[in-house]
Amino acid sequence: MPAGLRLTQYARGGGCACKIPPGELENVVAGLAGGFPDALLMGAADGDDAAVLRIDGGRAVVSTADFFTPVVDDAYDWGRIAAANALSDVYAVGGEPLMAINLLGWPRDALPWEVAKEVLRGGRDVAALAGCPIAGGHSIDDPEPKYGLAVTGAADPGRLLRLDAGRPGIPLSLTKPLGIGVLNARHKATGEVFGQAVDVMTTLNAAAGRLALERDIRCATDVTGFGLLGHLYKLARASGVTAVVNAAAVPYLDGARAAVRDGFVPGGSRRNLAWVAPHTDFGRIAEAERLLLADAQTSGGLLVAGEIPGAPVVGELVGRGRHTLVVR
Repeated sequence: MPAGLRLTQYARGGGCACKIPPGELENVVAGLAGGFPDALLMGAADGDDAAVLRIDGGRAVVSTADFFTPVVDDAYDWGRIAAANALSDVYAVGGEPLMAINLLGWPRDALPWEVAKEVLRGGRDVAALAGCPIAGGHSIDDPEPKYGLAVTGAADPGRLLRLDAGRPGIPLSLTKPLGIGVLNARHKATGEVFGQAVDVMTTLNAAAGRLALERDIRCATDVTGFGLLGHLYKLARASGVTAVVNAAAVPYLDGARAAVRDGFVPGGSRRNLAWVAPHTDFGRIAEAERLLLADAQTSGGLLVAGEIPGAPVVGELVGRGRHTLVVR
């Protein structure tokens, strides 16, 4: 990296916090789903993490794409994070990645190509850990740097992880701690590096997805730009249940609470909270805690309807009540 160059200063947002707000996105795509063949097992209807199409031989193809602006200043780490985040969508539906292609937007007159090469190297190295070759890709000249992957995977159509498969009486497990969004916001504002956040964001969800399938779990999602509450709201809504969150059981990265206290909260986290608030009974939960529960994560963990070894149980699904979400 050239001395003094900070990638996060070339973008308005960063990571999954720069997603289009969920409420706005749902309005845009309303009425566009439907008319799909019966072979499409998962698609746009409930907003599952990836599309899944049944093919011959009792197998299914998984397809997804994910990209975003820099979430950290280190080019190699950004590439690793973006790749892990894109691969996560395949694991979140119970699939295994087979192949990926790069998606790159680059301000060629503002940033050296040597930096772009480091981004691509980071993506290649994480995809290699997943056993997923990157076979080319597509690039454009873009005022803001953007990077991610389009990933093709495979799955057993009878053993998928779905948003609409939650049932009352099932516990909820979370496989990575929260707080990535607020720590990344602090990093963008101050340049302070949070190695614990980078470690979490570059960790693949492969083992968590495999453990879920081994335990015959059928309902899960990954926690990314819409925050724990946003993704849990989509899961509970699709399953026709209420999700109860035990706030005291939710794990956080070191420094996350201090970041909120000091005002480093991404706009995406505030928009997430505004979206779920009308559907949530927060009881006496303080505003800072609400923001952390809605914090926009990048390459977060899996939220699983079931118990996963080593992952804390953070709540449960119950019969549908007055609110879709309850936080205690």
